[in-house]
Amino acid sequence: MKIICIGRNYGEHAKELGNEQPDEPVVFLKPTSALIPLGGPIVLPGFSNDVHHEIELVYSVRRHNGRAQADKVTIGLDLTARDVQQALKAKGLPWEKAKAYDGSAYVGEAFTALDSFPPGHHIDFMLKKNGHVVQSGHNGQMIFDVATLIAHVERYMQLETGDLIFTGTPAGVGPLQAGDRLEGFLLGDLVFDLEVKGAATPR
Repeated sequence: MKIICIGRNYGEHAKELGNEQPDEPVVFLKPTSALIPLGGPIVLPGFSNDVHHEIELVYSVRRHNGRAQADKVTIGLDLTARDVQQALKAKGLPWEKAKAYDGSAYVGEAFTALDSFPPGHHIDFMLKKNGHVVQSGHNGQMIFDVATLIAHVERYMQLETGDLIFTGTPAGVGPLQAGDRLEGFLLGDLVFDLEVKGAATPR
């Protein structure tokens, strides 16, 4: 299974971090070891003092008759060690240390089949931190829709059934602290409820 992630795919989020809106998808990968076990907890890494939450729509891929397409959707978290990322960006280096570390991704257990939505239906999602809404959005706000993302990624690597695509985060990202509680909602339904625990022992 591959975990494909897309950066800067919501205009307001790009603005809040001082980034330009991209003219093509920004693609990076996470290893399967990045996945947090179902139910959590989120354990903050010992090498960062500024880990941010980023809620995203996560699509599963199905390959049928030689063609990759989005099959189902849920929500997930792309966790970012923002201080590490900024240091890497300043040196013109890749982001993997900040984005692909073990425990940097969560994927909701319940996926919804895309063919259950009426054509043109917006897929709304939301994140609460300690009971307060901090992020909300829908797929219609994405700069590049999921079909465009799949076509772009397949120019460089073949997608297989079971691969996951994190499609970017809306505005409102922010830091996590030990003791925080994160609740993720898809179409108004609670998908995950996760506790944040303190930094793991530095490596």
